[in-house]
Amino acid sequence: YSLYTRTWLGYLFYRQQLRRARNRYPKGHSKAQPRLFNGVKVLPIPVLSDNYSYLIIDTQARLAVAVDPSDPRAVQASIEKEGVTLVAILCTHKHWDHSGGNRDLSRRHRDCRVYGSPQDGIPYLTHPLCHQDVVSVGRLQIRALATPGHTQGHLVYLLDGEPYKGPSCLFSGDLLFLSGCGRTFEGTAETMLSSLDTVLGLGDDTLLWPGHEYAEENLGFAGVVEPENLARERKMQWVQRQRMERKSTCPSTLGEERSYNPFLRTHCLALQEALGPGPDPTGDDGCSRALLLEELRRLKDMHKSK
Repeated sequence: YSLYTRTWLGYLFYRQQLRRARNRYPKGHSKAQPRLFNGVKVLPIPVLSDNYSYLIIDTQARLAVAVDPSDPRAVQASIEKEGVTLVAILCTHKHWDHSGGNRDLSRRHRDCRVYGSPQDGIPYLTHPLCHQDVVSVGRLQIRALATPGHTQGHLVYLLDGEPYKGPSCLFSGDLLFLSGCGRTFEGTAETMLSSLDTVLGLGDDTLLWPGHEYAEENLGFAGVVEPENLARERKMQWVQRQRMERKSTCPSTLGEERSYNPFLRTHCLALQEALGPGPDPTGDDGCSRALLLEELRRLKDMHKSK
């Protein structure tokens, strides 16, 4: 991990990933399914082998914001197809599969600003953000929320739905996936739990746009730890139909995620009884939930390695 994040070997590995994915998936790993609201368009861009970048477009002003543009060629092609001007890049965290396109796109679009956390070593960062800072582009109002754990400076971005009378949209990077969450590389289980609770505080109708296409694998794991969860079973059937046609599974909603995502269900008594350490003798519910989250992450890593 240190080699990947702190040396140029990580960048060379990312470039190799990029070449292989372009050869294997010349049109992307999944079929993009954009959402058009009242003057706002959210366009997922499938990149690498399972990542998503996004364009958030003010369709009236023809202005675009890119989220985690890891493949600059794919993002640029979407910019040209949509006929928009790229004015900002929002980077959730420093990992190359999310930040690798910052250099090429910021050089190509000279007035483009690169936003992210100053704690995270974002490549070509021009505009550091702190928790609750707002980025305004046309009618787009996008709030940065600090969600450390996966990396020290991980941010998620919340597009306010009020200006376009639609749902808010959460671009979650590697914090939260459909039925999953990111690995805790640079934090503790307590840190990650606090970050997950930050997004749990958002509305149920908030659309979740994650950084990876992990839905089928994640729901499979959720079935191991909560086999009787009918909401998970229904979602798995839908996801499998989508993936048979190579269609994207995003977005889900935070309301859906509460019903089947085990990493958001550490308060659930059945999960605590099955996997958790039991009630904390001090009465600290947060401690018990953090221990359960740590165990879920351990089991998920084992499940993936099988």
